[in-house]
Amino acid sequence: MNSRLTERPKKRNHGFRAGQSTLVRVASTHLPTVFGIFDLISFERANMAKRERETALVMTPGNLRNRAPLLRIHSQCLTGEVLGSLRCDCRGQLELAMSAIADEGSGLVIYEYQEGRGIGLMAKLKAYALQDQGLDTIEANEALGFDADCRDFSLAVAVLHELKIRQVRLMSNSPRKVEALTKGGIEVIELIACEAPPSPYALPYLRTKKKRMGHSLTIM
Repeated sequence: MNSRLTERPKKRNHGFRAGQSTLVRVASTHLPTVFGIFDLISFERANMAKRERETALVMTPGNLRNRAPLLRIHSQCLTGEVLGSLRCDCRGQLELAMSAIADEGSGLVIYEYQEGRGIGLMAKLKAYALQDQGLDTIEANEALGFDADCRDFSLAVAVLHELKIRQVRLMSNSPRKVEALTKGGIEVIELIACEAPPSPYALPYLRTKKKRMGHSLTIM
């Protein structure tokens, strides 16, 4: 394993004291996948506002010495990645990124637990039910009292700084990720499309993201 990624054991306190926001490497291991063997590193950070712990996983072939590694910031999608849902393209995007990073032999996926663009699994299913009634994905979120996109990418930025990565080639279609990285002091020197072949069931969702959220997609 690259020495830069070696786990650093730290004394941990599970209380939520004022000002506690230190990023902690929890564990690291090897993960054999269909795309190759990745180093898997887990991080956590206290979120004082929500009184909870934010967690993220880093998957990398182990080589981050490139000046600007490939990066995919990916939000959990249990329905797509575990249950095989065709209502979104999340699983396809994750597999596309892992394959590209494995082929290059360098890069990382930062996998964050922000189901349903940050509203959580139960609320996401409620939003699906509203979409069944004719609302688009943004209208459904707003009908439930949420913003169109509730995700916070500051944890991903903190992980990149911890790994001493200052420049990336970002695999994404989302302008919000570029903005979050730039504001966090990470330079995006190249934006690479991460567009998986869409299912017909996902087309309304993807068209809404393109037309109303500014995602760079080739679909019409």
